[in-house]
Amino acid sequence: MKIKGHPHEPFTLGRNMRERVVIKWGGGLITEKSSLCTPNLAILEQLAETIVVCQKNGIDVILVHGAGSFGHLRAKHWRLNEGLLLDAEFNSDGVCTTQREAVHTVRQEMLELNAHVCHALEQKNITPIVHPPHLWAQNTGPGFTGDLNRFHQHEPGQVHVTFGDIVDVEGNEQFGILSGDDLVVRLAVELPGVQRLVFAIKGVDGILRVPPEQADDDDLIENWYPGIEFEGTHQSQIDVTGGIGLKAARGALVASHEVEVTMVNGGKAGRVLNAMLGNDVRGTRVTAKQ
Repeated sequence: MKIKGHPHEPFTLGRNMRERVVIKWGGGLITEKSSLCTPNLAILEQLAETIVVCQKNGIDVILVHGAGSFGHLRAKHWRLNEGLLLDAEFNSDGVCTTQREAVHTVRQEMLELNAHVCHALEQKNITPIVHPPHLWAQNTGPGFTGDLNRFHQHEPGQVHVTFGDIVDVEGNEQFGILSGDDLVVRLAVELPGVQRLVFAIKGVDGILRVPPEQADDDDLIENWYPGIEFEGTHQSQIDVTGGIGLKAARGALVASHEVEVTMVNGGKAGRVLNAMLGNDVRGTRVTAKQ
């Protein structure tokens, strides 16, 4: 399995390789997204327990988490998703006075959020192996560059962890945002043994036909593929990535490589766990085609 045009070859699945699942904890789920740099510690504790149970069931976990209030608000102010803007005028945000300072600050804030994630795991006797993307990845989108060998080796009780980040970009842009929704594509497609990709999202059961505030139980799209229209809510005043539309598109790309993709309500830890284990669960199953 390989993303078109990507230089890295897939790994060979060893005879004794355990089953793997890639889980994406949404930034809005694990933080209070409207309050700068505020984690949701209760949710982190519940989600960490799902990894414990997976490991006990013989499934290794690769964890990717979003930014939420630790990245999106400042990145939005400084338009970091657009790269270096030499002619743009910005007001100080009280901490940063330039885009370059904002890049450094957002990276530090993401490490701060990651520390909360790692603490939740360590409280469950799980040892995180952390891979900050700005140290090993370049460019943005699902075809970003960076060697995934670092995610291959681990001992029992360890879990690989990475997250959305500001990374270096070739050309005039110089930097940009590598979304966790793009990270999961290569991780799920290229790493050996990955059977499932699960998106744990905030406040909704999956992809809905209408915006969440208008939806009832019948508006959940249980099986989604490109071509089915839906009206997701995208917090464009905060979010600098793509909201649920990006998750759907990236999920379909992963599903095209015969990896099972599910979106579930991350506030319901039982559903997250069942999706990770491959059990039937209320949520949205994403496929590449009808």
